[in-house]
Amino acid sequence: MLLRKDIPIRYILGKIKFEFVFVSVYAVIIGFIHNYLNINSITVPIAVPAIVGTIISLLLAFRSNQAYDRWWEARIIWGGIVNDSRTLVRQVLTFYEGGGGEEDRNYINRFAARQMAWCYSLGSFLRGQDAHVPAKRFLTDEEFRFVSKHNHVPNAILMLHGREIRAAMNEAKLNRYQQIEIDNTITRLCDDMGKCERIKNTIFPTTYSLYIHFVLYLFVLLLPFGLTEYFGFIQVPLVITISSAFFLIEKMAIHLQDPFENKPTDTPLTTIARNIEINLRHMVSEFNQDIDMKKIDIELPKMQGSYYVL
Repeated sequence: MLLRKDIPIRYILGKIKFEFVFVSVYAVIIGFIHNYLNINSITVPIAVPAIVGTIISLLLAFRSNQAYDRWWEARIIWGGIVNDSRTLVRQVLTFYEGGGGEEDRNYINRFAARQMAWCYSLGSFLRGQDAHVPAKRFLTDEEFRFVSKHNHVPNAILMLHGREIRAAMNEAKLNRYQQIEIDNTITRLCDDMGKCERIKNTIFPTTYSLYIHFVLYLFVLLLPFGLTEYFGFIQVPLVITISSAFFLIEKMAIHLQDPFENKPTDTPLTTIARNIEINLRHMVSEFNQDIDMKKIDIELPKMQGSYYVL
């Protein structure tokens, strides 16, 4: 995710560098033909590119809104994950009726660590990375062996949650009502995971992108012929500026429509997971005064320029 507001201009132009070069070369050629070779046989009324530009504006506005809706939905889902992660650990802390010994504290610590593993592994899983790597830092050897048998690591961790809750109920440390309440929270986490996967696996209609590209390049091809009659060679920077603005809006929509692709415009999964980890550590701090939580510290991602390296 982007961490600073002052985005470098080279980063912005880098997103449309090929389109920028194409428009620049094309505008210069048309300007040279019209103003220096005096070949004015082809002219287009300014109203024609204006109409095409209006159509593009409507198409890009619709696409930008839909892309932002996908990005915002992903952010809302992860906001729910933050709340449910806190709720899950709070329920375990308040419902679990152990004697307060080391075994009971280890049970709570393992549960909290497992939830931290779930948050980090879900982020890696959605980004197409190896979800076993962040999970290994939090899980015990036995838990990691279980998780290693599954391709869907976050789902396997939720299965571990359920297994531990059932074991606690069988040992009379949770009653049936408490088990159901905790299971409901785990179910909500599973629902949030499925919603993220739906966004990840639902591709924005490619035909719509093709239509926008077709109309956008038609606009670029027509624009110099409509401006050169009024502005002469000044049409070159005007064409480049106007076209670049349209291309940038299109690129913005393309980046926002995929919030789990490990790009600077992504939903900040690593940062959210880190905040969840901090919250859960504080919640269980009174239980682990003298217990080593299996060295579950995770280093913050290193900084590179303006962005986190995720």
